[in-house]
Amino acid sequence: MAIFDASCRAKALGRDFNRVLILILAAALLSMLLWGCSSDDTGPESESPACDSVGFCGCSAEAVEILISDLLAEMTLSEKIEQMHGIGFVPVDGLWHTGENERLGIPGFRMVDGPRGVGILAGTATAFPVGMARGATWDRELEKRIGEAMGKEVRGKGGSVLLAPTINILSHPRWGRAQETYGEDPHHLGKMGVSFIQGVQQHVIASAKHFALNNIENTRYWVNVVADERTLREIYLPHFRMAVQEGHVGSVMSAYNKVDGHYCSGNSELLGRILKDDWGFEGFVESDWFVGTWSTVGSALAGLDIEMPAPVFYGNRLAGAVGTGEVPVETIDGAVRRILRVKYCFDLDTDPPEPNPEEVATEEHAALALEAARKAIVLLKNDGILPLDREAIDSVVVVGELADTPNHGDQGSSRVAPPYVVTPLQGILDRAGEAAVEYVVGNPLSEEDRTRIATADAAVVVVGLTAEEEGEGILPGRGDRVSLRLPAAHEELIASVAGLNERTIVVLEGGSAIVLENWLPLVEAILMAWYPGQEGGNAVADILFGEVNPSGRLPSTWPRAESDLPPFINDRAEVEYGYYHGYLHVDREGIEPRYPFGYGLSYTTFEYSNLMLSDRSMSPDATLGVTAEVRNTGAVAGEEVVQLYVSCEDSRVDRPLRTLEGFERIHLRPDETVRVHFDLAAENLAYYDTGAGEWEVEPIGYRVHVGASSRNLPLAATFAVRPD
Repeated sequence: MAIFDASCRAKALGRDFNRVLILILAAALLSMLLWGCSSDDTGPESESPACDSVGFCGCSAEAVEILISDLLAEMTLSEKIEQMHGIGFVPVDGLWHTGENERLGIPGFRMVDGPRGVGILAGTATAFPVGMARGATWDRELEKRIGEAMGKEVRGKGGSVLLAPTINILSHPRWGRAQETYGEDPHHLGKMGVSFIQGVQQHVIASAKHFALNNIENTRYWVNVVADERTLREIYLPHFRMAVQEGHVGSVMSAYNKVDGHYCSGNSELLGRILKDDWGFEGFVESDWFVGTWSTVGSALAGLDIEMPAPVFYGNRLAGAVGTGEVPVETIDGAVRRILRVKYCFDLDTDPPEPNPEEVATEEHAALALEAARKAIVLLKNDGILPLDREAIDSVVVVGELADTPNHGDQGSSRVAPPYVVTPLQGILDRAGEAAVEYVVGNPLSEEDRTRIATADAAVVVVGLTAEEEGEGILPGRGDRVSLRLPAAHEELIASVAGLNERTIVVLEGGSAIVLENWLPLVEAILMAWYPGQEGGNAVADILFGEVNPSGRLPSTWPRAESDLPPFINDRAEVEYGYYHGYLHVDREGIEPRYPFGYGLSYTTFEYSNLMLSDRSMSPDATLGVTAEVRNTGAVAGEEVVQLYVSCEDSRVDRPLRTLEGFERIHLRPDETVRVHFDLAAENLAYYDTGAGEWEVEPIGYRVHVGASSRNLPLAATFAVRPD
């Protein structure tokens, strides 16, 4: 952390636009930019535990505030407003810039996407598995290392702000950008996001997005989302609060959509009362790009600090609004203080990022991408065929166009240009040993294809989704999924192959849940590989041949039919978000999912026992210790994700059947037993009392459940919260 001595201080001494036209032009411009592209810790870590409460500024907080006060006294109104917007609609060297101030030595920001690696506009970078895949690892330590690697690559590109993580709730798996987030549960999502932020901010500034209730693509620019206060506070905001209060994120990006009638960039309830007042957020809020800002006065008063990527409302219009008194100078000073606070707390003045190609797309980061892809793959079904024994089989046939197609995610703002992509076919070829590998594209199958499939010892069919079926709603014809099923041609291919070879294995690619009912009984095994990044093919092959024991667990509920979930409405100007979705919904309705939240198979087996609580009652401000033992009862080493859920007894308000309150990923050798510990804070059991406008921990009974998924919870115990 920089020390701000005398020398350092001396150095630093319309709405009348046609909105539809703006939207079209902006989307077209960014589309051209995206499609036209080809493929030493320096962050604000606390110097001592005593500084942790200061947030991202650590022990330099007081010095930074003094410096900012000096700068504000020196700055003209024009110079202040120049800090509050980007410099243009076209990136410079692949980065979105905000203005510098040479007179006062104030650096600008250099922003870049994205959630699975440095965005394509900045050139080649490591393509990690998408956020949903990393959510399936349930591995906080791994996600922190991935965040650190991405932060290092952003810095190596000369950037200072990474526009990630995406931490919107997966309220429905048809959402086009489902792949970018971590899952459907606020606790899981928040913990993974915090880990990522902590990693990123060892090198650059993270930006948690999209705030808030951004869960639709097709109508994202204008849809008004309505949610009651409990739903907002308990379902759609807890993970953002964790990003602010636990992750100390430096930046938050406002969403495109409206919430309760106000665009998020001009929503004083979200940006002012909740984010800054209730949560104490000290960083800056930037708008989403191009059409993320819809007003001058409203946005400034609500708490939008930076308009990106260019000054449509925050240039001359903002200066004029200050001149007329519509926007007080104090509002401008508050926004600029937040902007400067992040710049100086992250040492952008004394240690600015400089391009360094040696920090980008390194072998170390490729190895990390492989580790993540391996841990993300979920074994959904296995009738004893996996792992494939290379000593017992002579031939494998790989089927499907996607088997030999680089397919590492959406081609919108999160698109990455990796140095290479290992496809499933290439991974299988490299790891098949002496077994012969043949490739059949399929659709339709020739007689020769049918013969090769029928005579092979095993058939691996690679099918799934691509950017054609799901993605960001910025490119023509892209956006939300139209169905939870696979494309019809893929389902037909699976059925054809399974009819020819009784040892058929399906490898799925995609961003979220897929309905499998039409073909599930026909195949012997199913792997969900997600969009697995540049090393995905190697990871798939490692799982197939048993080099790695599958350990991914689903971060969302997979239904038997789309009708088992609440409706997904993406064609109306207004939608209402309800409290119940995902596992909360199917639990409430008594619906049996195809695969529950937290589910995943292994090549070994685990046994749960000896659940113990540190006490049978606690006060509303206490923490309860919960421990359980897990034993590997199989013949091979494996990793298990131990999950803690809590249910309420006799609550005075409507509560879910159970909610996730903790998870730990553990490694066990054969016959090894590990005792897993959870700290359960009573405050995490609170509901939001809308009448009082505050959180309440009810003095009632609670039940702890521990197990391997939301529907596999063999251990249970009760405790009570005592009246205050």
